[in-house]
Amino acid sequence: MPTMPAGGGSGDDNDKLWVAYVSVQFVVGGAFLLYALFYTQPSLIRATLDSATLSRLTVVSNATTASAATVSYNLAVSLKLYNPGDEANIYYDAMDALLRFRGAVIGPAANDTSPSVFLQRSKAGRDVNLEFDYGRRGSGGGVSVDGDVAAELEKEMRSVGTVTMDLELDVLVRVRFVEGGWKLREKPRIWCSMSIPVKADGRGALASGDRCRVKN
Repeated sequence: MPTMPAGGGSGDDNDKLWVAYVSVQFVVGGAFLLYALFYTQPSLIRATLDSATLSRLTVVSNATTASAATVSYNLAVSLKLYNPGDEANIYYDAMDALLRFRGAVIGPAANDTSPSVFLQRSKAGRDVNLEFDYGRRGSGGGVSVDGDVAAELEKEMRSVGTVTMDLELDVLVRVRFVEGGWKLREKPRIWCSMSIPVKADGRGALASGDRCRVKN
């Protein structure tokens, strides 16, 4: 009985080469992703609070609701954002900021952020200015807070003479690595604590230079 010639060797070799190629690409891509996540991320953004200027801070109790009050103020904050990476450029696509006092939100959103969209190259810094304007120009009035929050705020203003506020900034960024063109989308959060001396007329200013906390 005649034997059949072996004709599948070439195809099997090609399949093995293709599997080996895909495996190598997978390993290289995975290694690069791990490098990006564990080496680059911890130093993705550095944030510093440059200054904060507060004006017309007032607390008005609500006559009809004993447990509520209205806080009015204007706060201008200047931050410096720095990209310490050697191999990545950062594209800032959006910034959402809010202001807290003792955990309570007294600034649901910044009325103005400049700039809010920009490109930051490696080893470069950029100044970002935010403004919380609640009640100074009569545009929408102040912010409603619970009575105990208002009482603590008034206490700090009158007896301590310093008001401590916490700025939270959520940032949407895209990270493009110089080598290879890889991109990652990240949502770091920035926390800045501000202890602002307040005068009797509700004005105060802070020149800080303190580092803010950043969580990637």
